[in-house]
Amino acid sequence: MIRVVLVDDQTLVRRGIRSLLELSGDVTIVAEASDGEEALAVIRRERPDVVLLDVRMPTKGGLDLLRDMREAGDLPPTILLTTFDDDEALLDGVRAGARGYLLKDVSLEQLTEAIRAVASGGTMIRPAITERVLKGLEHVHRDFDALSPADPLTRREVEILRLIAGGYSNREIADALGTAEGTVKNHASSILSKLGVRDRTRAVLKALEKGYI
Repeated sequence: MIRVVLVDDQTLVRRGIRSLLELSGDVTIVAEASDGEEALAVIRRERPDVVLLDVRMPTKGGLDLLRDMREAGDLPPTILLTTFDDDEALLDGVRAGARGYLLKDVSLEQLTEAIRAVASGGTMIRPAITERVLKGLEHVHRDFDALSPADPLTRREVEILRLIAGGYSNREIADALGTAEGTVKNHASSILSKLGVRDRTRAVLKALEKGYI
């Protein structure tokens, strides 16, 4: 069972998401919080597998909470949820360590798929959002320290990067390609190094920008 903490300032939204996830069979909401301050204590107490985190909340917003947990070294896999098509919030969330970013109009299937992917070490960003981000990337400041020029990725690295972009974990990628999980980890490390990024989510955005996927 995947243990989830749900953080949203709207009670009806929390109740709706909880009701939907109760239908999944393998995801359970272990605790809720209505703002970032409350969420910090709840997350540290529950140690969830995944956090579903609203971007915009009073007192302490989702991005501020992400930064605080990252700085403290206790950031669990987190999916940002928002009703806004906010490209800069996506990039700020990625910088702060978010593993996923979804609009609140996603279906139950899309939400549970994202939770499972993130819980198993993958990432999940709605393609429609990344397309908009790509169109505006040149206008948004980024802190990616990519190699200049970047070493080209091998055919196998591009193949693995596409699977990473699909939200698959190293184990799932290894099973799909018929190779060892350690080999996939080595390829993933090489991909991060060549793209000059620190994590898988940034690698996906950089790969989209460079046209690899």
